[in-house]
Amino acid sequence: MTDQRAHPPAVSSAPAFAVQNVTCQYGSYTAVEEVSFSVSSGEIFALLGTNGAGKTTTVESLQGNHTPTSGQVRVLGKDPGRLWRTLAGRVAVISQESGFAPDLTVAETLRMWQALNPRREATAFAGQDPIDVVGLSHRRDAKVGVLSGGEKRRLDLALAVSTGPEVLFADEPTTGLDPASRRSTWEVLRTLAAHGCAILLTTHYLDEAAELADQVAIMNSGKVVQSGTVAQVVSAQDATISFALPEGVTASHLPELVHGRTDCFETGGRRSVVVYTGQLQADMLRILTWADEEGLVLEELAAHPASLDEVFAALSDQDA
Repeated sequence: MTDQRAHPPAVSSAPAFAVQNVTCQYGSYTAVEEVSFSVSSGEIFALLGTNGAGKTTTVESLQGNHTPTSGQVRVLGKDPGRLWRTLAGRVAVISQESGFAPDLTVAETLRMWQALNPRREATAFAGQDPIDVVGLSHRRDAKVGVLSGGEKRRLDLALAVSTGPEVLFADEPTTGLDPASRRSTWEVLRTLAAHGCAILLTTHYLDEAAELADQVAIMNSGKVVQSGTVAQVVSAQDATISFALPEGVTASHLPELVHGRTDCFETGGRRSVVVYTGQLQADMLRILTWADEEGLVLEELAAHPASLDEVFAALSDQDA
Protein backbone atom coordinates (compact mmCIF):
# COMPACT_ATOMS: atom_id res chain seq x y z
CA MET A 1 0.00 0.00 0.00
CA THR A 2 1.34 3.40 -0.88
CA ASP A 3 1.74 6.01 1.84
CA GLN A 4 -1.08 8.51 1.30
CA ARG A 5 -0.20 10.86 4.15
CA ALA A 6 -0.36 14.52 3.21
CA HIS A 7 2.05 15.53 5.98
CA PRO A 8 5.40 14.42 7.34
CA PRO A 9 5.24 13.19 10.94
CA ALA A 10 6.86 15.65 13.27
CA VAL A 11 9.84 14.58 15.36
CA SER A 12 9.29 15.01 19.08
CA SER A 13 11.31 13.93 22.11
CA ALA A 14 8.16 13.19 24.12
CA PRO A 15 4.76 11.90 22.99
CA ALA A 16 1.91 14.38 22.73
CA PHE A 17 -0.31 11.84 24.46
CA ALA A 18 0.15 8.30 25.69
CA VAL A 19 -1.46 5.49 27.63
CA GLN A 20 0.77 2.95 29.34
CA ASN A 21 -0.47 -0.41 30.61
CA VAL A 22 -3.93 1.04 31.20
CA THR A 23 -6.61 -1.22 32.68
CA CYS A 24 -10.15 0.01 33.39
CA GLN A 25 -12.57 -2.09 35.41
CA TYR A 26 -16.20 -1.60 36.36
CA GLY A 27 -16.75 -4.01 39.22
CA SER A 28 -15.89 -7.45 37.88
CA TYR A 29 -16.06 -6.29 34.25
CA THR A 30 -12.79 -5.33 32.54
CA ALA A 31 -13.49 -2.76 29.82
CA VAL A 32 -9.83 -2.09 28.96
CA GLU A 33 -6.93 -4.42 29.69
CA GLU A 34 -3.24 -3.48 29.58
CA VAL A 35 -3.57 -1.03 26.69
CA SER A 36 -0.50 0.95 25.65
CA PHE A 37 0.22 3.37 22.81
CA SER A 38 1.83 6.75 22.31
CA VAL A 39 1.34 9.43 19.67
CA SER A 40 3.81 12.13 18.71
CA SER A 41 3.16 15.67 17.57
CA GLY A 42 2.07 15.74 13.94
CA GLU A 43 0.75 12.17 13.91
CA ILE A 44 -2.77 10.96 13.23
CA PHE A 45 -3.57 7.83 15.26
CA ALA A 46 -6.72 5.86 14.48
CA LEU A 47 -8.25 3.79 17.28
CA LEU A 48 -10.57 1.19 15.78
CA GLY A 49 -12.92 -1.42 17.19
CA THR A 50 -16.51 -2.57 17.30
CA ASN A 51 -18.95 -1.23 19.87
CA GLY A 52 -17.90 -2.56 23.26
CA ALA A 53 -14.28 -3.10 22.22
CA GLY A 54 -13.00 -0.56 24.77
CA LYS A 55 -12.42 2.48 22.56
CA THR A 56 -14.77 4.81 24.41
CA THR A 57 -13.32 4.01 27.84
CA THR A 58 -9.79 4.49 26.50
CA VAL A 59 -10.66 7.87 24.99
CA GLU A 60 -12.51 8.93 28.16
CA SER A 61 -9.33 8.20 30.12
CA LEU A 62 -7.34 10.47 27.80
CA GLN A 63 -9.95 13.21 28.20
CA GLY A 64 -9.84 12.98 31.99
CA ASN A 65 -13.40 11.68 32.21
CA HIS A 66 -12.42 8.27 33.55
CA THR A 67 -9.71 7.28 36.01
CA PRO A 68 -8.03 4.01 35.04
CA THR A 69 -7.92 1.21 37.58
CA SER A 70 -4.21 0.89 36.84
CA GLY A 71 -1.68 2.27 34.41
CA GLN A 72 -0.77 5.78 33.37
CA VAL A 73 -2.32 8.35 31.03
CA ARG A 74 -0.53 11.50 29.93
CA VAL A 75 -1.62 14.35 27.64
CA LEU A 76 1.07 16.93 26.91
CA GLY A 77 2.93 15.54 29.88
CA LYS A 78 0.04 16.02 32.31
CA ASP A 79 -2.43 13.72 34.04
CA PRO A 80 -5.72 14.71 32.34
CA GLY A 81 -7.79 13.40 35.24
CA ARG A 82 -6.26 15.93 37.64
CA LEU A 83 -5.07 18.73 35.37
CA TRP A 84 -7.58 18.92 32.50
CA ARG A 85 -8.30 22.62 33.13
CA THR A 86 -4.65 23.46 32.54
CA LEU A 87 -4.94 21.95 29.07
CA ALA A 88 -7.69 24.35 27.92
CA GLY A 89 -6.99 25.62 24.43
CA ARG A 90 -4.09 23.21 23.98
CA VAL A 91 -6.41 20.19 23.67
CA ALA A 92 -9.59 20.12 21.58
CA VAL A 93 -12.35 17.52 21.51
CA ILE A 94 -14.82 16.64 18.77
CA SER A 95 -17.46 14.49 20.42
CA GLN A 96 -20.60 12.79 19.15
CA GLU A 97 -22.71 14.74 21.64
CA SER A 98 -21.69 18.37 21.28
CA GLY A 99 -24.13 20.02 23.69
CA PHE A 100 -24.26 23.38 21.92
CA ALA A 101 -26.69 26.03 23.16
CA PRO A 102 -29.50 25.81 20.55
CA ASP A 103 -30.47 29.50 20.77
CA LEU A 104 -27.02 30.82 19.90
CA THR A 105 -26.00 31.37 16.29
CA VAL A 106 -22.99 29.67 14.77
CA ALA A 107 -20.98 32.91 15.01
CA GLU A 108 -22.04 33.51 18.63
CA THR A 109 -21.09 29.96 19.58
CA LEU A 110 -17.62 30.45 18.10
CA ARG A 111 -17.11 33.80 19.89
CA MET A 112 -18.15 32.28 23.22
CA TRP A 113 -15.82 29.34 22.70
CA GLN A 114 -12.87 31.56 21.84
CA ALA A 115 -13.50 33.69 24.92
CA LEU A 116 -13.30 30.59 27.12
CA ASN A 117 -10.38 28.90 25.38
CA PRO A 118 -7.08 30.67 24.67
CA ARG A 119 -5.66 30.46 21.16
CA ARG A 120 -2.08 29.51 20.44
CA GLU A 121 0.02 32.02 18.52
CA ALA A 122 1.30 29.90 15.64
CA THR A 123 -1.56 27.77 14.33
CA ALA A 124 -2.51 25.92 11.16
CA PHE A 125 -5.24 28.39 10.21
CA ALA A 126 -3.87 31.67 11.60
CA GLY A 127 -5.70 34.65 10.15
CA GLN A 128 -8.56 32.54 8.80
CA ASP A 129 -12.11 32.45 10.11
CA PRO A 130 -12.73 28.91 11.45
CA ILE A 131 -16.30 29.08 10.15
CA ASP A 132 -14.95 29.62 6.64
CA VAL A 133 -12.36 26.86 7.10
CA VAL A 134 -15.05 24.22 7.72
CA GLY A 135 -17.44 25.47 5.04
CA LEU A 136 -20.16 26.92 7.28
CA SER A 137 -20.05 30.51 6.03
CA HIS A 138 -23.59 30.29 4.69
CA ARG A 139 -24.84 29.26 8.16
CA ARG A 140 -22.94 31.87 10.15
CA ASP A 141 -26.12 33.56 11.43
CA ALA A 142 -28.22 30.40 11.76
CA LYS A 143 -29.13 29.22 15.23
CA VAL A 144 -27.43 26.02 16.30
CA GLY A 145 -30.79 24.42 17.03
CA VAL A 146 -31.72 24.37 13.33
CA LEU A 147 -28.43 22.91 12.09
CA SER A 148 -28.35 19.43 10.60
CA GLY A 149 -26.29 16.72 12.25
CA GLY A 150 -23.55 17.12 9.68
CA GLU A 151 -23.48 20.90 10.16
CA LYS A 152 -23.09 20.43 13.90
CA ARG A 153 -20.11 18.16 13.23
CA ARG A 154 -18.55 20.93 11.14
CA LEU A 155 -19.24 23.48 13.88
CA ASP A 156 -17.50 21.14 16.32
CA LEU A 157 -14.50 21.12 13.98
CA ALA A 158 -14.57 24.92 13.68
CA LEU A 159 -14.33 25.25 17.46
CA ALA A 160 -11.41 22.82 17.51
CA VAL A 161 -9.62 24.73 14.75
CA SER A 162 -10.20 28.06 16.49
CA THR A 163 -7.81 27.35 19.37
CA GLY A 164 -4.98 25.92 17.27
CA PRO A 165 -4.78 22.79 19.43
CA GLU A 166 -1.67 20.76 20.07
CA VAL A 167 -3.84 17.66 20.58
CA LEU A 168 -7.21 16.83 19.02
CA PHE A 169 -9.45 13.98 20.12
CA ALA A 170 -11.81 13.45 17.18
CA ASP A 171 -14.64 11.00 17.83
CA GLU A 172 -16.41 10.07 14.58
CA PRO A 173 -15.73 13.53 13.06
CA THR A 174 -17.34 12.79 9.68
CA THR A 175 -20.52 11.04 10.80
CA GLY A 176 -23.49 12.57 8.97
CA LEU A 177 -21.38 14.42 6.40
CA ASP A 178 -21.89 14.20 2.65
CA PRO A 179 -18.89 12.94 0.62
CA ALA A 180 -17.63 16.42 -0.27
CA SER A 181 -17.82 17.67 3.33
CA ARG A 182 -16.19 14.47 4.52
CA ARG A 183 -13.18 15.00 2.27
CA SER A 184 -13.03 18.65 3.28
CA THR A 185 -12.84 17.54 6.91
CA TRP A 186 -10.02 15.17 6.00
CA GLU A 187 -8.06 18.09 4.57
CA VAL A 188 -8.59 20.14 7.74
CA LEU A 189 -7.31 17.24 9.86
CA ARG A 190 -4.30 16.80 7.58
CA THR A 191 -3.49 20.51 7.82
CA LEU A 192 -3.72 20.44 11.61
CA ALA A 193 -1.37 17.46 11.71
CA ALA A 194 1.04 19.10 9.27
CA HIS A 195 1.33 21.97 11.75
CA GLY A 196 2.16 19.67 14.65
CA CYS A 197 -1.22 18.73 16.08
CA ALA A 198 -1.39 15.13 17.37
CA ILE A 199 -4.78 13.63 16.50
CA LEU A 200 -6.62 10.67 17.98
CA LEU A 201 -9.24 9.57 15.45
CA THR A 202 -12.01 7.12 16.22
CA THR A 203 -14.09 6.13 13.23
CA HIS A 204 -16.23 3.33 11.85
CA TYR A 205 -15.15 4.32 8.32
CA LEU A 206 -12.14 2.10 7.70
CA ASP A 207 -11.35 3.88 4.43
CA GLU A 208 -11.05 7.05 6.50
CA ALA A 209 -8.53 5.43 8.83
CA ALA A 210 -6.58 4.04 5.87
CA GLU A 211 -6.56 7.45 4.18
CA LEU A 212 -5.56 9.57 7.18
CA ALA A 213 -3.75 7.56 9.83
CA ASP A 214 0.00 7.31 10.36
CA GLN A 215 -0.67 4.58 12.92
CA VAL A 216 -3.71 2.45 13.74
CA ALA A 217 -4.65 0.24 16.66
CA ILE A 218 -7.50 -2.26 16.55
CA MET A 219 -9.19 -3.12 19.84
CA ASN A 220 -11.21 -6.21 20.64
CA SER A 221 -12.58 -7.26 24.03
CA GLY A 222 -10.69 -4.48 25.78
CA LYS A 223 -7.28 -5.26 24.30
CA VAL A 224 -5.21 -3.89 21.43
CA VAL A 225 -5.01 -6.93 19.15
CA GLN A 226 -3.14 -5.32 16.25
CA SER A 227 -1.26 -2.05 15.79
CA GLY A 228 1.22 -0.35 13.50
CA THR A 229 1.08 1.52 10.23
CA VAL A 230 -1.81 0.66 7.92
CA ALA A 231 0.60 -1.28 5.71
CA GLN A 232 1.94 -3.24 8.68
CA VAL A 233 -1.53 -4.08 9.95
CA VAL A 234 -2.79 -5.10 6.52
CA SER A 235 0.25 -7.32 5.95
CA ALA A 236 -0.98 -9.55 8.77
CA GLN A 237 -3.88 -10.66 6.55
CA ASP A 238 -3.38 -12.91 3.53
CA ALA A 239 -4.09 -11.68 0.02
CA THR A 240 -6.06 -13.93 -2.33
CA ILE A 241 -5.60 -15.23 -5.87
CA SER A 242 -8.59 -16.89 -7.50
CA PHE A 243 -9.15 -18.63 -10.82
CA ALA A 244 -11.06 -21.43 -12.51
CA LEU A 245 -9.19 -24.64 -13.30
CA PRO A 246 -9.27 -25.80 -16.93
CA GLU A 247 -11.10 -29.05 -17.61
CA GLY A 248 -9.02 -32.09 -16.70
CA VAL A 249 -6.79 -30.14 -14.29
CA THR A 250 -7.10 -30.67 -10.54
CA ALA A 251 -5.66 -28.87 -7.53
CA SER A 252 -3.00 -31.57 -7.28
CA HIS A 253 -1.47 -30.21 -10.49
CA LEU A 254 -0.85 -26.76 -8.98
CA PRO A 255 2.76 -25.66 -8.45
CA GLU A 256 4.35 -25.41 -5.02
CA LEU A 257 3.63 -21.94 -3.69
CA VAL A 258 5.98 -19.57 -1.89
CA HIS A 259 3.68 -18.81 1.01
CA GLY A 260 0.21 -19.94 0.09
CA ARG A 261 -2.53 -22.38 0.96
CA THR A 262 -5.29 -23.33 -1.42
CA ASP A 263 -8.98 -24.05 -1.23
CA CYS A 264 -10.62 -25.86 -4.13
CA PHE A 265 -14.37 -25.97 -4.62
CA GLU A 266 -16.82 -26.82 -7.38
CA THR A 267 -19.64 -24.59 -8.59
CA GLY A 268 -21.74 -24.99 -11.70
CA GLY A 269 -19.76 -27.99 -12.82
CA ARG A 270 -16.36 -26.28 -12.81
CA ARG A 271 -13.56 -26.32 -10.27
CA SER A 272 -12.33 -23.05 -8.83
CA VAL A 273 -9.30 -22.33 -6.69
CA VAL A 274 -8.65 -19.65 -4.10
CA VAL A 275 -5.06 -19.17 -2.95
CA TYR A 276 -4.46 -17.39 0.37
CA THR A 277 -0.98 -15.94 0.45
CA GLY A 278 1.26 -13.54 2.30
CA GLN A 279 3.46 -13.26 -0.80
CA LEU A 280 1.02 -12.11 -3.47
CA GLN A 281 3.51 -11.16 -6.17
CA ALA A 282 5.72 -14.24 -5.74
CA ASP A 283 2.84 -16.73 -5.72
CA MET A 284 1.08 -15.02 -8.61
CA LEU A 285 4.30 -15.29 -10.62
CA ARG A 286 4.56 -19.01 -9.85
CA ILE A 287 0.97 -19.64 -10.88
CA LEU A 288 1.33 -17.68 -14.13
CA THR A 289 4.64 -19.37 -14.95
CA TRP A 290 3.10 -22.80 -14.31
CA ALA A 291 0.07 -22.01 -16.48
CA ASP A 292 2.30 -20.73 -19.28
CA GLU A 293 4.55 -23.80 -19.17
CA GLU A 294 1.52 -26.12 -19.22
CA GLY A 295 -0.20 -24.16 -21.97
CA LEU A 296 -3.20 -23.44 -19.75
CA VAL A 297 -5.58 -20.49 -19.77
CA LEU A 298 -6.76 -19.60 -16.26
CA GLU A 299 -10.21 -18.08 -16.60
CA GLU A 300 -11.63 -15.68 -14.02
CA LEU A 301 -8.11 -14.98 -12.77
CA ALA A 302 -8.11 -12.27 -10.12
CA ALA A 303 -5.76 -11.02 -7.40
CA HIS A 304 -7.09 -9.26 -4.34
CA PRO A 305 -4.67 -7.63 -1.88
CA ALA A 306 -5.70 -7.69 1.76
CA SER A 307 -7.53 -4.62 3.07
CA LEU A 308 -7.96 -2.93 6.41
CA ASP A 309 -11.64 -3.94 6.29
CA GLU A 310 -10.69 -7.62 6.10
CA VAL A 311 -8.15 -7.36 8.91
CA PHE A 312 -10.68 -5.54 11.07
CA ALA A 313 -13.37 -8.14 10.39
CA ALA A 314 -11.02 -11.04 11.13
CA LEU A 315 -9.76 -9.55 14.39
CA SER A 316 -13.23 -8.47 15.52
CA ASP A 317 -14.52 -12.02 14.99
CA GLN A 318 -11.84 -13.63 17.15
CA ASP A 319 -14.11 -14.02 20.17
CA ALA A 320 -17.40 -14.20 18.28
